[in-house]
Amino acid sequence: MELPKDPMMLFSVINMKLRDFYPSLDALCEDLHVSKSEIVGRLKEAGFEYSEEQNKFW
Repeated sequence: MELPKDPMMLFSVINMKLRDFYPSLDALCEDLHVSKSEIVGRLKEAGFEYSEEQNKFW
């Protein structure tokens, strides 16, 4: 899957997919064949953190 380059769009897309389709970030990354470290790193640069308990970036 091609991830959005814009950090706000990436934030929105990932959180929507986590909310609607995946029980965890690991499951999303495995299914979509994307790098968890890349997603976490790009969103961290934009000021977001992943919460495993809430299964979302905030």
